Amino acid sequence: MTTAAPIAQTFPKSARLRQRGDFVRVFDAGRRVAAPALALHALAAPRPRLGVAVSRKVDPNAVGRNRIKRVLRDAFRRLSSQLVPADYVVVARPPAAALDNAALRSVFSQLLQRAGALPADVHAGTMRAACTPAPPTPSMPDTRSG
Repeated sequence: MTTAAPIAQTFPKSARLRQRGDFVRVFDAGRRVAAPALALHALAAPRPRLGVAVSRKVDPNAVGRNRIKRVLRDAFRRLSSQLVPADYVVVARPPAAALDNAALRSVFSQLLQRAGALPADVHAGTMRAACTPAPPTPSMPDTRSG
């Protein structure tokens, strides 16, 4: 019995911000939105690219810092087809270490929405989406005498 190997989901070097100059450019000229656990800096660019900064102040253990980076990269990779082309830098803050993976993804997508980089989730609320209004009906002549 053979099983198909899962398709590799990669995060290529072309989708990453890796040089200090790129980070500085985004920090200096980009727009910033923040939450208690993460800060997002964005600057228009030809294609979506991500840089992640997680310091030892966030988590003194390398395992914890790498988990945060891994989760953010995966979330970015999954959302990149919907994102506005820009360079994004995510800076983790100390509360990020206490969040589980799902919460980190949620905070990250909320920041992207607030920054205008990601369309709002249509199914996020509990109420049904508003129906489109019916086309206007032709007005009937007034037959009342008056």
